[in-house]
Amino acid sequence: MRVMVIVKATADSEAGIMPTTELLGAMGKYNEDLVNAGIMMAGEGLHPSSKGKRIAFDGPKRVVIDGPFAETKELIAGFWLWQVKDMDEAVEWVKRCPNPMLGPSEIEIRQVFEAADFGEALTPELAERAERLGERMTNGK
Repeated sequence: MRVMVIVKATADSEAGIMPTTELLGAMGKYNEDLVNAGIMMAGEGLHPSSKGKRIAFDGPKRVVIDGPFAETKELIAGFWLWQVKDMDEAVEWVKRCPNPMLGPSEIEIRQVFEAADFGEALTPELAERAERLGERMTNGK
């Protein structure tokens, strides 16, 4: 199963405070361990929400909202995309993670939908289309 591992933002990350050399080294080692175990598919840190945008949808209407966004505890500072055998394996890997922030922090794990999760709503035609798109993304075309 695939999971998205979400590093929650803190007041420090939203203020643009960068990690220390020690933390960068520890996270680099952790990422190497994930790659060596065949777990990590992708992972990146994100700039503070002050550099972000949100697009609000209401029917055909679109409204662009400039950051920063309220409720820091609900924001994302970074993520990984992992391939694991189950949620327990993901939890065990997260427990090994260095604290990603200078103070208290949280990491959230969410399962990624797979085609089978959509049941009959995903027709064979839609499944084929999604598969072709996935191949194009993987191959860079």
